[in-house]
Amino acid sequence: MTQQPSVGRVVHYQSYGTPGGEYLPAPRAAVITAVPDSIEGMTVSLAVLNPTGLFFGVEVPHAEDDVPTPGHWNWPPRT
Repeated sequence: MTQQPSVGRVVHYQSYGTPGGEYLPAPRAAVITAVPDSIEGMTVSLAVLNPTGLFFGVEVPHAEDDVPTPGHWNWPPRT
């Protein structure tokens, strides 16, 4: 059974990093704030928790095969 996104679930959001490379893409904790009626494409709205503040994303796509992809979300790895 695959996991389904729902409001309140904690996921990872992969940041873009900076164009000059000062900051590399990195995983950030995020909370799902909205799930569209049709989650066929697995896009969700997120509140991303950054060290310097919050970022809110609408229609953030899911990373294929849970491979960290800048600008996408994925399930946290199991430990």
